[in-house]
Parts: sequence; C-alpha cells; structure tokens
Amino acid sequence: MLFNSDIFVFCFLPITLIGFYGLSRFAEHYVAKAWLVLASLFFYGWWNPAYLGLILISVFANYLIGQRLGQQHAKAAPSKKLLYFGLAFNLTLLGYFKYAGFLVENLNALTTANITLHRVVLPLAISFFTFQQVAYLIDARRGRVQESGFLNYILFVTFFPQLIAGPIVHHQEVLPQFLQKVSKGVRSKNFSIGFTIFAIGLFKKIVLADNVGAYATPVFAAAEQGAALTLLESWAGLLAYTCQIYFDFSGYSDMAIGLARLFGIRLPLNFNSPYKARCIVDFWRRWHITLSRFLRDYLYFSLGGGRRGHARRLANLMIVMLLGGLWHGAGWTFVLWGGLHGSFLVANHAWRKWGKFRLPPAISWALTLLVVVLAWVPFRADSLAATQTMFASMAGAHPSSLAEMFSSGIFGFAKIGASWIALCLLIAVVLPNTSQIMRRYRPGLETYKGEIRRLSMRRLEWRPTRPWAVFSALTFLVSVLSMEQVSEFLYFQF
Repeated sequence: MLFNSDIFVFCFLPITLIGFYGLSRFAEHYVAKAWLVLASLFFYGWWNPAYLGLILISVFANYLIGQRLGQQHAKAAPSKKLLYFGLAFNLTLLGYFKYAGFLVENLNALTTANITLHRVVLPLAISFFTFQQVAYLIDARRGRVQESGFLNYILFVTFFPQLIAGPIVHHQEVLPQFLQKVSKGVRSKNFSIGFTIFAIGLFKKIVLADNVGAYATPVFAAAEQGAALTLLESWAGLLAYTCQIYFDFSGYSDMAIGLARLFGIRLPLNFNSPYKARCIVDFWRRWHITLSRFLRDYLYFSLGGGRRGHARRLANLMIVMLLGGLWHGAGWTFVLWGGLHGSFLVANHAWRKWGKFRLPPAISWALTLLVVVLAWVPFRADSLAATQTMFASMAGAHPSSLAEMFSSGIFGFAKIGASWIALCLLIAVVLPNTSQIMRRYRPGLETYKGEIRRLSMRRLEWRPTRPWAVFSALTFLVSVLSMEQVSEFLYFQF
C-alpha cells in the first residue's frame, strides 16, 4: 500500500486513526498500541501477505536476542558471541533476499559454474527494518537499551509511517514516545501539524516528482537500449531525474513525519534541502540523514573512524560509501555510485586538510551540485552499459543541429521538460523546506543539532491560522485531484 493511493488516503488512514484514538479514549493505552501494530502489519502485508511471516520472525528473534544481550550486560558479562549470532541472522536474511541473485550472477560470469537460482522477490523494507534492528542489538550489548516490552518493540519496528522507506529510526528516539499517552488537547494540535506536513509531501510526490519524472524515464530507457542520445536529451533526462528523486524522497520523508505526527509520534528528520549543500560532506548531512548516521555510528566508527591517522580515515570513508552504495541495490551501478561519492568525500576531506585556499560559497555550491548530479547517472541507469551511454551522450558524442532538434521533436520535449526542471530546481534551491516552514512546532526530531534553521521571513512559518488552513486544504486537494495513477516511491526498491 502506498501513501499516494486512494485506498490509503481515504480508507486505511481514516480507519486506523479512528480506531487508535477511539481505543485510546475508551480502553487502556496498550490496546490502542496493539491496534496500531495490527494496522501496520496489515499495511505491510497488503503488497504480499506471504512476507508477513518474514518480518514477524525477524522481530521476534531480534527482540529475544536483544533481551538476552541486555541481561548479560546487566550482569557485567556481555558476550560477543550472541551479538555476532544476531548480526549473522539479520545479515543472512538480508543477504539472501537482496544479494543472492547478484552473487550467483557474478559467480557464473567469473567461473565456469552454471548455478541456477530461482528468482527471489525482494521483501519490502527489509533493508530498513534490518538496519534498525542491527542498531538495536549493538546498543543492547552496550547497555543503552531500556526494557520497554514486546508490544512497544514490535511497534517500534513495524510502525507503518516509517516501515517501508525510513527514516531508519533509533530506539532511543521513539520507544519512549510509545510509552506516553497523548492528551486530548495535544491531539488536535498534532493533527493540524501532521496533516499539513503530509499534504505538502503528497504534493511533492504527485505534482512535482511524478510530472518531472516523465521526462527522465524515456531518456534512461533509451540509454539502456544503446540509443544515440543527443547532448540536449541526455542532460535534460538527467536533470529531470535529479529533480524527480529529490521530490520523490523529500515528499516521502514529509509524509512519513506527517503521518507519525497524526498519532503523536515525532520521527527524526531524514531530508534537509541537500541541493543547498556547499560541500559533499554537508550533502550527506542533509540527504538520507538517518542512513548517514547509521553508517557513521555503526560502520565507520567500528572500522576505526579517524582514530588511526588521516590515510586510514579516508580509506574507511571509501569502504563505508561502497557498502552504502551496495545497500541501495544489488548491482554494479550502485557500487559505482557509492564509489563516486566515496571519492568525492575523500577529495573533500583532503582539500580541507591540505587545500591552500577556500572556494567562494557560490562556486562551492555549484561544484557540489554538479558532482551530485553526475553521480545520479549510475544510480538511475539500469546497467553499466547504459551508464556509459549516458556519460558519452552528455559529453557530446552525438551532437545535433537546431534544425534536427526541431524536426525530431526533441526541442519541444526539452522545452516542456525544462519548465518542470526549472520550477523544481527553484523550489529545491531557493525556497525554504517543510521543516523550516513548520519550525515553530518542532515537526521532527533533529538528527543533528541546529538542522532546522529559522527563516528570515517569519511570515513564511506555519501557524494554526485560517490562511494556513486554506493552504493545507488546497495543497491536499490539488494532490488528490492529480492522483490519476499510483506510482511507487523510488526508495521502495532499496
């Protein structure tokens, strides 16, 4: 079930809200939470009920292992063996469903083996709930997990606003919130805030991402077929995808935070105007923030971080980004994307250490955006061959004259697409983001202190007033009326 579908907006969500608050009023709070767990499992099983067993097995196993690790720490006898068993359990599940086909394919290509593997369907959200529980186990062994009961734990993992595509929630952020009962006065406030954030996210996805994405899909499909794309076509397609993935992921992140707020839960921010970044380090503090935090806290630091010298630090950064790229998908294009960003980070840190001068802010911003845009090529391309085709076309391998562009219809295609691209880039680079607009009411938890910056024009900050209510209603209405066909979020495939 998708957030941008009729069945979710007009059926699942109202029923879940009415049931949750009705039970909160007339029954014990744990009954309302049990209802929310059942609703979340129904939401997950809507796509494929067969995988409900998988997520339940994962939740039960990790909860039991986490409890045992916590008991061992309390007795001052923490064992690494149990932690390693838990990590192996989680990574084996993830490895089989996500990477088995990729490994077999490459093994067959490198050797004379002819291994046949039946097609494995990737379960939704397995990358997200696996990382979430890996962090839980590691923290349990470190003594950082407090007993909260199985009901709260399963809700922490399966809570539907963040289940499918993040954010990757830390137990210390949300488990304490599940223990609190939301008062009646706070409910209406949470509802108005949550609805506004959800409406903005829905608009980003349906109106912006889906419309501009229509100009990216045919270009990359042609590159996959080896077509001779012109300079204009290739750059137009890439910039269209640059905008599509921005508003697709930004829209989902807003919707997740807005939906959680409807139930009185504040999720961590996961997206913070990354195209405004002035260096690649800053970009990764703004893009998929909770994934960056996980990779830093549980992988980069485990490798030694920067404690073993500058050269080792740069090597660790490269390793983390290669694995981060592989996390996004089982394919060499994602490894290449991770390697490119690893190289950018290495260059950024090397420049900070040895650079003789600092670039002007405008140049730093333009250079950062350029390398991010170029790296989207392998991220979006279906193969390395398509990646090569796109880069060659962008470099002018197949130039065309103005007369040819007019006669082939390319100019018209690019002109319409350019309008969407210009609009999207203007919004992404110039206008304030949702968290800034909602800043007065603390829309989400700050992953990094000071993330939500105050606007210079205070009138752009949301308030519970009639004009803002009209804005929220119109934004929602335009989005719903544009909901002609349901399109998946790009991050669902990861």
